[in-house]
Amino acid sequence: MLRSFARGLYASFLVDRRVLALAFARLADGVGNSFLIIVIPLYVASDVVTGATFGLAEAMVIGIILSLYGFLNSSLQPFAGRLSDRAGARKRYILLGLGGLTVTNLLYLLAGSYVSLIVIRALQGVSVAFIVPASIALVNELAGDRTRGGNMGVYNTFRLIGFGAGPIAAGAVVAAGPYELGAGSAWITLSGFEAAFWVAAITAAISLTMVAVLISDPERTKASAGGTPSIDVFDPRDGQLFDPVFTLGIATLFMTIGIALFATIQNEVNAHLDQGSTWFGLQFAAFVIAQVLLQAPIGGASDRLGRRPFICWGMILLVPTTLAQGFVATPETMFLARLAQGVAGAMVFAPGLALAGDLAGEGESGTKLSVLTMSFGFGIALGPLTSGFLIGLGFVVPFAFGAALAALGAVLVYTQVEETIERGVRERAATTD
Repeated sequence: MLRSFARGLYASFLVDRRVLALAFARLADGVGNSFLIIVIPLYVASDVVTGATFGLAEAMVIGIILSLYGFLNSSLQPFAGRLSDRAGARKRYILLGLGGLTVTNLLYLLAGSYVSLIVIRALQGVSVAFIVPASIALVNELAGDRTRGGNMGVYNTFRLIGFGAGPIAAGAVVAAGPYELGAGSAWITLSGFEAAFWVAAITAAISLTMVAVLISDPERTKASAGGTPSIDVFDPRDGQLFDPVFTLGIATLFMTIGIALFATIQNEVNAHLDQGSTWFGLQFAAFVIAQVLLQAPIGGASDRLGRRPFICWGMILLVPTTLAQGFVATPETMFLARLAQGVAGAMVFAPGLALAGDLAGEGESGTKLSVLTMSFGFGIALGPLTSGFLIGLGFVVPFAFGAALAALGAVLVYTQVEETIERGVRERAATTD
């Protein structure tokens, strides 16, 4: 198994050049988009933003702005994925979304009221809804059956690097302002907020340019246009209850809720472990570190060893690694628990996308894979809300709930999802004969 994992590590870097270009493009827009997670709360709290709050506290306004983006983005992904399937085009929808991101990032420079910020962030949620399913469907179609897991892993790795790098730099950009820019007698002054919004717009524009120049739709995507792809909940086969792609979506939702429980209980975690914010930042980052290091090699290994074993064992590993976070007594052990939880997540996500891609027929990659990306987005949104509610019942309760969800997800995957690698080999052999 270690030998196959090592071959998977090597093969994960042998990706289609267009997938690599798309991965770099998503890294760029990920930096700019995640910038706003830090910048928007600071911007709302500044003297720049005024206007009616309709009786809501400032913290609630911030929550609405941030949550609206996530819920709109996730809710619209199946519709956007289906549009790209029926049109037989991925690139145009990715460009549409990136163009929307570029423009809306610049609109922040003109926004001065709470209402305008809500509208702009909502438009950004719609824009990203076009990008995500079309991008992941394009990766699925550019990768062959034998390299789909590795390609998915590389794509997700670069996307996560961009998403993780943005918040690190955002606070520094805002704090270092104002900036004096120009040459000769032509000088302009940008506040820290204006500079941050320009950075977000420029990174989105870079991503748009890369996709426009380096990416093209495969001929098979164009040839499969005009179908009527759908999302199935139940599976008519004997012995199966749920459709396997739908099952993977539920497992992804449960996994992501468990991961995101940690996000909003910083004060409780710091008090419980008698630690400062630096330790919390390291613990929060531990999950992302594991994802960045392992998604590509695990995805590549799943091309050889099968998707289902990684997904099943990953969901099983999520149970103790999530529950342990409710019982650890030191900052170091919390870091290790989060790191192990990241390993479990890496075992689930890239192989899960690859398995769903294996199951997607011609002309339905956008629709089928949007089930998993939508579930991931909803999990990120629901996890913090869940922990915020359950933490009042005891420190261990949110983590016990997350572990229970992971256990249920493991049972669903084990009973409702079949391996696809051997099936694909048989189908190719039959076609050859």
